[in-house]
Amino acid sequence: MVAAPASLDTLCINSIRMLAVDAINKSKSGHPGLPMGCAPMGYTLWDKFLHHNPKNPKWFNRDRFVLSAGHGCMLQYALLHLTGYDSVSIDDIKQFRQWGSKTPGHPETFETPGIEVTTGPLGAGISNAVGLAIAESHLAAKFNKPDATVVDHFTYVIMGDGCNQEGVSSEAASLAGHLKLGKLIALYDDNHITIDGRTNVSFTEDVLKRYEAYGWHVQHVADGNTDVDAIAKAIEAAKAVTDRPSIIKITTTIGFGSPNKSDTAGVHGAPLGDEETELTRKQLGWNYGPFEVPQDAYDQFRQAIDRGASLEAEWNQTLATYRSKYPTESAEFERMLRGELPQGWDKDLPTYTPDDKGLATRKHSQICLGALGPNLPELIGGSADLTHSNYTDIKGETGSYQPETPEKRYLHFGVREHAMAAVLNGIAYHNSGLIPYGGTFLVFADYMRGSMRLSALSELGVIYVLTHDSIGVGEDGPTHQPIETIPSLRAMPGLMVFRPGDGNETSGAYKLAIGNRHRPSALCLSRQGMANQANSSIEKVALGGYILEDCDGTPDLILIGTGTELDLCVQAAKQLSADGKKVRVVSMPCVELFDEQSDAYKEEVLPGSVRKRIVVEAAESFGWHRFIGLDGDSVTMNRFGASAPGGTCMEKFGFTVENVVAKSKALLG
Repeated sequence: MVAAPASLDTLCINSIRMLAVDAINKSKSGHPGLPMGCAPMGYTLWDKFLHHNPKNPKWFNRDRFVLSAGHGCMLQYALLHLTGYDSVSIDDIKQFRQWGSKTPGHPETFETPGIEVTTGPLGAGISNAVGLAIAESHLAAKFNKPDATVVDHFTYVIMGDGCNQEGVSSEAASLAGHLKLGKLIALYDDNHITIDGRTNVSFTEDVLKRYEAYGWHVQHVADGNTDVDAIAKAIEAAKAVTDRPSIIKITTTIGFGSPNKSDTAGVHGAPLGDEETELTRKQLGWNYGPFEVPQDAYDQFRQAIDRGASLEAEWNQTLATYRSKYPTESAEFERMLRGELPQGWDKDLPTYTPDDKGLATRKHSQICLGALGPNLPELIGGSADLTHSNYTDIKGETGSYQPETPEKRYLHFGVREHAMAAVLNGIAYHNSGLIPYGGTFLVFADYMRGSMRLSALSELGVIYVLTHDSIGVGEDGPTHQPIETIPSLRAMPGLMVFRPGDGNETSGAYKLAIGNRHRPSALCLSRQGMANQANSSIEKVALGGYILEDCDGTPDLILIGTGTELDLCVQAAKQLSADGKKVRVVSMPCVELFDEQSDAYKEEVLPGSVRKRIVVEAAESFGWHRFIGLDGDSVTMNRFGASAPGGTCMEKFGFTVENVVAKSKALLG
């Protein structure tokens, strides 16, 4: 690649800066400081290193770029536009942050082709990038051959001081260092400014020493404002280090070019304004109007179009050779890239009858993973240091993903719940057909909530295996007994929250979670055993809620149960029926899916004429009012739990057949 003259480099860099300034001024909202300061590193990376095809943003073997500091998204939109992505026209730049635009206030994968990761919450992007790098290395180890390399790309990140202060990035960087992810390269925008002012009011550590301790390769570019050659040499050096991830601290001036606002917090999150913009144009020698890009800059940037087409054509030829030499591996690889599940992937999911031994649903989950594993080579995941409590291992498989065995698919995340969730998102963002799952205790979903929310927002089919789902945890006490967790997860749009009531419903939950590649799932699973029900099934879980046990005619009372408490409803109904009461039992393994059924079906299960209803769930009652109304009741938790054997906790808090019967009789009068 022929290097551009220094003056052309400057023209291209200032094109980025001024597009950002103009777009943010027009929208009267945004963060100009980062794009103005990071323009040199952004230009250097995208013009001289990044393998991508602007005319095919989904080309598989492209390098992945993550703007972890997502507030500076005008940097990324400018780069997409300048390098020739059809998804970001100059009119899209002018519509920055406006209703329905392709240039929203933070990068969103579902809005803008060319955006790899939805970023904004600081620290999440670099953590997602760890997942992207894991996906690349796993697939490379699984599919590449000595004479045919079909998986070979880098993951690049631009991150800032805020990303390095958020704890999730520390968790993920530590894991990345352990895993020796040599194709992960982070460019750290070291500008010493956050919203509160200079970083030295709260952040004075030596970041590079920290990353060096994590096992990263570290470098420093002292002049990130103008020294394109130094940035390029640092990236070249990072690419040459294959046994460690790399971080390059690039010292910049936030808002570079603004005479009065650069190097201040004032340029971080507010438009420059007309007067300061004119001064900035003079300072940079920018003799062009708003949104005007000189043709020479376009010509330089848009060499990426021909380069990208050539790179993709070369890869397609490699893939054709691979297909002819390794037809079996190629068939699996290409099926995964198409997002197709293999034929019969769910054929071994187990079914149960009441004669089968009642198990904890965490154990049923392990059985499901063992049944799915051989039929789903794309299944990849693990646990946050709780493998033998979550039962997240795949029976029959040995070894785990380690630096020397990246072809293995079991991931030891360590005690890093938030990083685990972010890494799982990164694997899903890779769009290579991998199906990521991760386990921890349900109560620790609170550690993961930020990344779980991004799973839902970005429509990622991540599977969260969350065990120890209630006060039935027992002796560990209220710190480990989730009370409000399930209701709060149900409040998250797009997330499917499953609380299966037996083995069949657990199999059904897995079938739906695996089958839905654009929606995350939380499987809330018990520590304690429960009976298998006569009328449950894998298929009925797709309805979200269904009639498990019924009576003749219109019910006097409907009992709604989930999880281990479902059997309490069944047993209570038997006693009430013996007393002449007409009782229906409804199993509700997934409230979200029930909500999505037709009005006619919901009326069939929960007739409006039957107003006497009781919900039984060992969690807070929040959210159930929609189903029980003013005339109903619940056996739920309205306080934290206690440390005692699980059975004792259930009894003391009223989760017994006797209490359900008593509540029912009181409600019926």
